Amino acid sequence: MVAQTTREGSEVTTPFTSSWSPRSGAVAGFVATAVMGVAISLGDLSVLRDAVAGLYTFEGNLFAGWIAHLIHGTLFGVLFAVILSDPGLYRLTDWIWKTVLAGVVYGLVLALAGAGVIMPIWLSTVGFSSPPSVPNVTLPLIAWHALYGTVLGATFAVVDGRTDRWG
Repeated sequence: MVAQTTREGSEVTTPFTSSWSPRSGAVAGFVATAVMGVAISLGDLSVLRDAVAGLYTFEGNLFAGWIAHLIHGTLFGVLFAVILSDPGLYRLTDWIWKTVLAGVVYGLVLALAGAGVIMPIWLSTVGFSSPPSVPNVTLPLIAWHALYGTVLGATFAVVDGRTDRWG
């Protein structure tokens, strides 16, 4: 997204001029994943220790679960930045509250598609001892991913320099 200054001195965002911020996406994704990981650890440590680590056949290894989770969340943060760079979505980053809302929606999509469908199938494929059924959608799963999306959107807006526009 490119902001142009009008003759009157105000900034206007124009459609079909776009840039993407991989660094902002990566930083926001990492921070959001760390916050989400703490929430998961406080709620159900076995999710990281067994299920996330189990994706790579390291079931029972909390360190592997944390590392895999941080890598996934950081990469999903970069993907968030790519999505927000779509010229058709340029208005989503005009105001911080819109970016936060976009992050929440994105987090919920990740919960439903990624953790709810793809993750149980992946765990079954790698021989996880007790893979969840498909779909695996629980209230904690939704809450953790909504938290991820909230922190992702807010952090992306701050790191990408959008802190002055709350709406």
